[in-house]
Parts: sequence; C-alpha cells; structure tokens
Amino acid sequence: MTSISTEQAPAAIGPYSQAIVVNTMIYCSGQIPINPVSGNIESEDIAAQTRQVLNNLRAVLTAAGSGLDKVVKTTIFLTDLNDFQIVNSIYAEAFGAHKPARSTVQVARLPRAAKIEIEAIATL
Repeated sequence: MTSISTEQAPAAIGPYSQAIVVNTMIYCSGQIPINPVSGNIESEDIAAQTRQVLNNLRAVLTAAGSGLDKVVKTTIFLTDLNDFQIVNSIYAEAFGAHKPARSTVQVARLPRAAKIEIEAIATL
C-alpha cells in the first residue's frame, strides 16, 4: 500500500490520505472545493465548487500516476439534488467520452459547508 499526497490538492483535514494505491488500484478520498493555495472554499456557486473539486481530484490522480481517464467509479455527494444538472454538465465536460460508473446522493451536510464532494476509484 502506498499513500498519495500532493500539494496540488488540499491537505487532508483529518487522519486520512488523499489517496491510497493498492496494486494497480487508486482509492481517492472525497475531495471538497478547497483551493489548495488558499486553503479556503472560495465560492458559494455550485459550478465553481464542482470545477474546484474536479481539479483537486485530477491533481490527486496525477500524483498517483493516473488521471480522470482511468477512473472506474465515482461517488458524488450533494447537499442539494437541485444542483444535479449543473454538476452533471461540468462532470461530463471533465470526463469527456470516458463514462465511469457513478452514484450521486444527497446528504444533509458536508465538511466546511461545501455543497459537493466527489470520491473516486481509478486504475494506474
């Protein structure tokens, strides 16, 4: 097992790794829309938060030697399912023709009052 850590994504805000590599699989912890430079969530806008989350996820995957094109499964956590269409559109742009398996659920609350969190499983 190898722990992945990159300064290009927000540092873990608890006792966990940004990702763990086991054999050829990468298990990414959920990413929320924290800007890794400022350490803050810089927008209340769901579109901006979604883009930041995907940038953070991309950075973790890159540090592990992978990318969004190697993602096999994501889970999206939203505090408001009314944001689904906006999130879905930005997600589709980020993944392009690649369509990993996915679950999307509404949750009552996310860390740091984020509106979205995405976790992923990918291959090397």
